[in-house]
Amino acid sequence: MTLFDLTGRRALVTGSSMGIGYALARGLAQAGARVVLNARNAERLAEAAAGLRAEGFEVEELVFDVTDADGVRAAIDGFESSHGAIDILVNNAGMQHRTPLEDFPADAFDRLMRTNVNSVFYVGQAVARHMIARGAGKIVNIASVQTALARPGIAPYTASKGAVGNLTKGMATDWAKHGLNCNAIAPGYFDTPLNKALVEDPEFSAWLEKRTPAGRWGKVEELVGACVFLSSDAASFVNGHTLFVDGGISTSL
Repeated sequence: MTLFDLTGRRALVTGSSMGIGYALARGLAQAGARVVLNARNAERLAEAAAGLRAEGFEVEELVFDVTDADGVRAAIDGFESSHGAIDILVNNAGMQHRTPLEDFPADAFDRLMRTNVNSVFYVGQAVARHMIARGAGKIVNIASVQTALARPGIAPYTASKGAVGNLTKGMATDWAKHGLNCNAIAPGYFDTPLNKALVEDPEFSAWLEKRTPAGRWGKVEELVGACVFLSSDAASFVNGHTLFVDGGISTSL
């Protein structure tokens, strides 16, 4: 299946020292890509890279804070100059903060928006400038089932992921003419460190299993196929799309 073969391509995955980002980086490596792991914590990043190298994958590390516009630009430009092209970008870095909206702290709102929305713009723009010059590139933004739905206590997160979905459309609208494919994946409820409190809550897990047609939490490995597809030649005419991988929760009442 050569359409899905990523051999010879380099993929940068932000926030990839654990959870969904690590799983996606591993999946892209399995499809043949050389992966560039990113995080703010150099020690944790080195541990993640060592784990992938132990499996025989080609791995590079790039430490930067996705919420620092100048730092992002310097890191991306420096890497492109010294190591070569980034062919695939997965904007995965994100955070959650659960508080009733009427009590939601302003500083937490700002931090959440910087992490979930600003970072997609900062990293996306920095990488796209090089992709545009080459006339090719794949950008995959990690949205959420909350791009389309809402739950109590996470209104700002819902707003941020709605913004990611619309920013993805904007990226495609501006950059498709330059040979870029810009799409998003919207995960449903997955067993990740970000959802640890919910996974360990028997009442919530019981609700989720009843609410989701598939009847269970998702496994992070189940996001890999969508990411490989959107990163590959198989998605050459897919642009501005948000692909929901959620066990059917967004389609069922």
